[in-house]
Amino acid sequence: MSDDSRPSRTESRTALRTAAVIPAAGRGVRLGPGAPKALRALNGTPMLIHAVRALAASRAVSLVVVVAPPDGAPEVKSLLDAHALPDRTDFLVVPGGESRQESVKLGLDALPPDYDIVLVHDAARPLVPVDTVDAVIQAVREGAPAVVPALPLADTVKEVEPAATPGDPEPVVATPERARLRAVQTPQGFDRTTLVRAHETVTDNVTDDASMVEQLGEQVVVVPGHEEAFKVTRPLDLVLAEAVLARRRLNDGF
Repeated sequence: MSDDSRPSRTESRTALRTAAVIPAAGRGVRLGPGAPKALRALNGTPMLIHAVRALAASRAVSLVVVVAPPDGAPEVKSLLDAHALPDRTDFLVVPGGESRQESVKLGLDALPPDYDIVLVHDAARPLVPVDTVDAVIQAVREGAPAVVPALPLADTVKEVEPAATPGDPEPVVATPERARLRAVQTPQGFDRTTLVRAHETVTDNVTDDASMVEQLGEQVVVVPGHEEAFKVTRPLDLVLAEAVLARRRLNDGF
């Protein structure tokens, strides 16, 4: 006789708790000299605060771990304390490492044991919509070990032989089929056990956390990304981000 009071597999997966790790220890040299990229102001507020709010906007995210520069944890903690953040979400700041991979691992190590789903999000993607965050979480809840939001490419892509001398012409080697290519964004979502195993075993050819899971032989799946989840890496990106915020304020009262 079955026990109808027991939760179904779908219900139990829905109950899984989600935490987000935001590595914010990078210097962001392409934005020029000054403060670390994550602390650059966007509409008068540090990009990091925008990114934290974007993840905390999801009701499924109950903890956000910010991985600060190795010597900057107190400064980042003061920054979070100085800005309004959702009361329903817990926030934790930990010092990071010398590389992004090391910083993510330190963020993972700081997670309490009762979190089963982990998002890893770039602090330099401050405008990711909550619908994208929720779509990633839902795909992990449905059983995917790793999920990335991504967009189709608008431009034709060429594979080239890198020039021996910077600035020299580079010969084209191949033209990949554009329909099979995607530009990957964050947050990337993971079953926690899978991501921890990846960080414990994979050290080479790491481009992002999903690539580490791929090297384990686990499947990574794609959900639709969003054009506003772009990465702020150049001064022109800051101008575009300011324009997006201005449009949100006008249209949505953001």
